[in-house]
Amino acid sequence: MGEKGTRRRRVLLGAAVAGVVAAVGAAGTIAFAEASFSTDFAGGSASGWSRSGGSWAVASDGGNNVYRQSKLDSEVARVFAGDKDLTAYAVQARVKPTNFSRPEGFAGIGARAQSATSLYRLVLTGAGKVELQTLNSGALQVLSSATVPVTPGAWYTLKIEVSGATVRGSVDGKALLSGSSTLLPSGQIGLTTGHATADFDDIAVSEIGALPAPATSAPTATTPVPTTSAPAKPAAGAWPKSTGEEKVDGTINVPASGLDGGMKRYYGLGDGGQGESQDPMFKLADGAVLENVIIGAPAGDGVHCSGSCILKNVWWEDVGEDAATFKGGPSARYLVGGGGARSASDKVFQHNGGGTLTVRNFQVEDFGKLYRSCGNCGTQQKRAVVFENITVTAPGKALAGINTNYGDTARFSGITIAGNGANKIAICEKYEGVTSGEPTKIGSGADDTHCVYSTADITYR
Repeated sequence: MGEKGTRRRRVLLGAAVAGVVAAVGAAGTIAFAEASFSTDFAGGSASGWSRSGGSWAVASDGGNNVYRQSKLDSEVARVFAGDKDLTAYAVQARVKPTNFSRPEGFAGIGARAQSATSLYRLVLTGAGKVELQTLNSGALQVLSSATVPVTPGAWYTLKIEVSGATVRGSVDGKALLSGSSTLLPSGQIGLTTGHATADFDDIAVSEIGALPAPATSAPTATTPVPTTSAPAKPAAGAWPKSTGEEKVDGTINVPASGLDGGMKRYYGLGDGGQGESQDPMFKLADGAVLENVIIGAPAGDGVHCSGSCILKNVWWEDVGEDAATFKGGPSARYLVGGGGARSASDKVFQHNGGGTLTVRNFQVEDFGKLYRSCGNCGTQQKRAVVFENITVTAPGKALAGINTNYGDTARFSGITIAGNGANKIAICEKYEGVTSGEPTKIGSGADDTHCVYSTADITYR
């Protein structure tokens, strides 16, 4: 990641591309029939690209030219270049998602495009994931996926490689994804968005040789970036054993480089009560990852995320004031992957800032609300939450409370609720939020606008 410098016409492919770049005219266009080529739109032209959907134009980004897709409500926007006979090659591009209109929105690059609806894609999503996808006559299949902190306004370097039946993807030089497919043997390169706006730059294509076949069938793991070794996740209903204990006397500040607790148990901050304004046990910098941590009691106000963050395999044994509070700006992305929480007399996750929180593969028991969008913060804004594969054990009051008057959304899939009183737990409660005083509850239940789920998304046991 990081902003691009001012040096333009950078040759990304070394000597193999030098001859092609040297032949580029003053306008900055290229001959896309070449097997290896690069472009950075320095001349202000996007000649050679064919468009399908969206609003595409060369634009200035801090004095540097980029290729920009600016139509946020476009379901799918694509541009293509190159020869449809290209087979074994790598496509690399710098991609900056600038906005997502929904969590499933995406921005990324494509390879072996045979048409606007048939190609391989490597995309970043608004839900904080990178996915390696096959689109075949409009039918989508995810070959592999991983979780990443996707921050609108930040640059990411994406690379997709195709050779034979092997398709691979990397983000910022980290090889994350691999899959196998024989559907598309050749095709053009592409840039693409869906329910998102984005900038693209420094496109480079190079020929490659054979790639090793994936070691296993297409993975769908949720390994965050950055990634570190982690103990095996306990089965649903089981809680991990600590590898040691550490008493905490003051807030632990977690830098952007992250903290791996190695399944150590942290405890001892605060009085374990519901008093407001307690200090957090962990305070995460923007982009930080907190992983493999057990939070015992007392734990003050749990975890605070100052901006985008990932909480991976974090377990709250006895939630005090809140388990985690999310305080980033309107473009922040937060991910809770794995882990669990119990004994929360009030809220588990408190959303005071903006942005989107995704909670995936999580378990909760004996709680008030699993999630609450702040009902009376002095500054209010639109917030979104996405729940995927959540195991809920009663007693509990509600999974989510949102403010419809500020445009909040809550989406649910793969929810399993068990225990005495399971059918009494509200899925989604709606409030009229305020900036002072107390919010007013105005309803509950699915509506396809703010509370999005169907009966198939909820299972009672």
